[in-house]
Amino acid sequence: MAEAIDNFEDLIEPFQRRGVDLGLERLRQALADLGHPERRFAAVQVAGTNGKGSICTLVHEALLVAGIRSGLYTSPHLRSWTERIRIGAAPIPAAALRQQLERALPVARRHDLTPFELVTAAAFLAFAEAELELVVLEVGLGGRLDATTCHPGREVVGFASIGRDHAEVLGSDLTAIATEKAGVLQAGAVAVSASQAPEVEAVLSAAAKRCGARLEWRQPLDLQAWPLGLPGAMQAANGAVALGMLEALRQRGWPLEESAIRRGFANARWPGRLQQVQWHGLPLLIDGAHNLPAAVALRREIDQAPEQHGLAAGPQRWVLGMLAHKDGADILRALLHPQDQAWIVPVAGHASWSREQLAEACPELAGQLRGADGLAAALATAALDWPARLLVAGSLYQLGELLA
Repeated sequence: MAEAIDNFEDLIEPFQRRGVDLGLERLRQALADLGHPERRFAAVQVAGTNGKGSICTLVHEALLVAGIRSGLYTSPHLRSWTERIRIGAAPIPAAALRQQLERALPVARRHDLTPFELVTAAAFLAFAEAELELVVLEVGLGGRLDATTCHPGREVVGFASIGRDHAEVLGSDLTAIATEKAGVLQAGAVAVSASQAPEVEAVLSAAAKRCGARLEWRQPLDLQAWPLGLPGAMQAANGAVALGMLEALRQRGWPLEESAIRRGFANARWPGRLQQVQWHGLPLLIDGAHNLPAAVALRREIDQAPEQHGLAAGPQRWVLGMLAHKDGADILRALLHPQDQAWIVPVAGHASWSREQLAEACPELAGQLRGADGLAAALATAALDWPARLLVAGSLYQLGELLA
């Protein structure tokens, strides 16, 4: 019975079948038919390219410690759809998610909702039914036309680092991408961001001024003074955005003492980002690094402080699975140093870069690349005669397969 409850394939169609189909009107009409559950709780929203999940979990953990009945909505998941919806501290039970999906499905079919829109509707129903006070919403893709933007009361918004990703949907340059993400801003809202690329800063500043939002720029946190439960130097900027959002909420009357924020930040955990795990006794460091900015950040992190992540200084061995629509060649160049070796594997269930394609795209790295039929074979082979920790990166879907 548990297996049937946990399997949502009969309710959620594969994303690949529909493709990306952004828009707000379908979900707005569906939510109206469902009695407007989105109007029964307040929300904050986080947009950006890399670091959204970290900011969301930092904010959510602080809200929990402060005693606020809060929820969290994130994407994608690593192992189970239930990871995307947290009611308080825990993921939604599988049976409860199935119940909300079944409730929303007739309306979803009537309005031709995408899979992400259906899950968002189910999340809003679950949050409303649980009588939550405040929910943290992570933008799925873009922002202006993302399903989470259907929530009408997002008075506090955070911007994670904005870089090049999903260019096929959002635009080929940073100005276009930032414009889509800035579309989450509303009149009277407070937006918080750490430093961005100059063209991104220009877009966010202009968008905030145009719509009547207040934009605050934050310097990275001192991680000695503000210890976080999330590893990595890049979390200093994410922590600064989260702190700015929480301070904006406090200014609006939410009971958020600094002591609660500090405890929440220390409690925060976010899987699949600089996470040390064991696979059949084999030590691994796993990180999504699924786009170029994330790959650059990962390489910088392990170069600056390898010992903090259980790595030896010097050459590294990688197991990489990268989706075909990603900038695989640029990601590979960002990750690999001259003495590194990489095993290229397919990401199960997705079109992926092959070893041959990457060798052709990056001839200067061809001699460092190996092929493997799957993740398990690559890990076993890469570990031979290698005393150090292996690195697994390139796709969050691959990390989900590994953790499962």
